[in-house]
Amino acid sequence: MLCLSISLVIFEGIYPMQKPYVKNIEVFIPDNRNMISLYDHDQQTHPIVTEMKLAGILEITNKLNLMFKAIFLSFMISVGLMSCDVLSNVSGSSPLISEEEAAQGIREALDQGVGRGIQTLNVTDGFFGNQAYKLLLPPEAQKIESTMRQLGMSPLVDKAVLQINRAAEDAVGFARPVFLDAIKAMTINDALGIIKGPKDAATQYFRLKTTDNLINAFTPVIKGSLEKFSATKYYDELITTYNRFPTTVNKLNPDLTAYVADRAVATLFDQIAKEEANIRENPAARTTEILKKVFNKRVTAGSPVANGQW
Repeated sequence: MLCLSISLVIFEGIYPMQKPYVKNIEVFIPDNRNMISLYDHDQQTHPIVTEMKLAGILEITNKLNLMFKAIFLSFMISVGLMSCDVLSNVSGSSPLISEEEAAQGIREALDQGVGRGIQTLNVTDGFFGNQAYKLLLPPEAQKIESTMRQLGMSPLVDKAVLQINRAAEDAVGFARPVFLDAIKAMTINDALGIIKGPKDAATQYFRLKTTDNLINAFTPVIKGSLEKFSATKYYDELITTYNRFPTTVNKLNPDLTAYVADRAVATLFDQIAKEEANIRENPAARTTEILKKVFNKRVTAGSPVANGQW
């Protein structure tokens, strides 16, 4: 006698029942006929089905197998679609960028920083009214300032300081072409590394690569503004007066133009750094498409970021 046991999980919705349950079906195949006994989990036999062909049972089993395969396939498709959606959200949240685009984005950020710096500084009191940027006398001349004031020369000292700042405020208005030439000529060896770096990484790189050239190019502009606002006149008068004192042993001859050029460039760098940080942290500050694209920090395959070095 052949004995076949089958466990069926019957689901509500497929068969009209209150809840899922399992019944055991035991098929007995005598020599001369097929007889089936159906019993519950308590092993109480209820011969409610007779003369059912084995083929019928196998047909039911096959249909159930197909049903479960369909359910499993649907589940896997759903998981796959959900996974694709997640990947789409991650990879599609911002466009990919190349090394060249990163370099272009850095240049635009620096250019925007120069523009904002000029807007801030190229106004009356842009230097003089800002305690962080106000230009004092050159360090060497500061040593004599208190002496000159004690000798009643405070008006001359104050006039010299004021006109030095007025000259700087004027000069930065002509700074943009000088800075833009430096930005365009700058070779960016690690653009993606700069994008990855701290909030002023591009400014630091720009400062490192171009400061000397910028000061050299900016010096004639500074000299012209110092003369325009008589800053050189008042400063020379101050220094000449001090050097004529009988008690003066070490004569002073500080280079005012070099000092103001150095301080003006440093101040513009500070403004550029602030604007760079603003671009990195504030999406609204990304005023061009390349800035929006680059500072979302996505890269193409094979780049340092894509290789896990970001």
